[in-house]
Amino acid sequence: MRVEIWTDINCPFCYLGKARFEEALTEFAHRDDVEVVHRSFELDPTLPADESGPVVAEIARKYGISEAQAAANERGIGAQAAEYGLPYLTEGRDYGNSFDMHRLLHHALALGAQDALLDAFYRANFADERSLFGDHERLVEVAVAAGLDEAGVRAVLADPSAYADDVRADEQEAAQLGANGVPFFVIDRKYGVSGAQPAAVFAQALNQAWADRVPAVQMVGDGDACGPDGCEVPAGN
Repeated sequence: MRVEIWTDINCPFCYLGKARFEEALTEFAHRDDVEVVHRSFELDPTLPADESGPVVAEIARKYGISEAQAAANERGIGAQAAEYGLPYLTEGRDYGNSFDMHRLLHHALALGAQDALLDAFYRANFADERSLFGDHERLVEVAVAAGLDEAGVRAVLADPSAYADDVRADEQEAAQLGANGVPFFVIDRKYGVSGAQPAAVFAQALNQAWADRVPAVQMVGDGDACGPDGCEVPAGN
């Protein structure tokens, strides 16, 4: 069974939602038969690639609230993250264009290291004041620490076309599926879960998808049949 998760590194609820989903997956009886693939979604693809800015000020601008309210929202998310042992800086972080990170995540997918790299990007963004945006050397540092080969990472970053089509294809597919926000989970192409839902919601979705995958057979009759030992002989012959 495949679970596809559309996310953006800028998205704190993607960071939190991943932890909640993984809690549900850990308890899922068929977890060893589940493949998880992370898909690309940019919250703001129009951001300049070489710029970044403070998160609190951007949240206040985007939602038309005061910076004090935006800072309070950040503290609320930080409290939720702490429940899962996730480090979260409620001030001092920035935001920016995540396209190169998504390209590297597709590179990591081909190497079987996508989940490790996504975790590394999340922690670098949400738990470290050093900017993760507009700085290829910083991306190289984080990716290599996550286990990727430095030469391969640098080659991807040096070629703007590398995996670019894969990122755009993910984003187009998200639009076709009706996802206008992240995180967005699709289980076996049958069930969608939107947002950082409680682990119990993910558990319910996983179990329902698995039950639909292996439907129970309803017996409605029992007639003559052939088996490994031959065919039944009709009575009276």
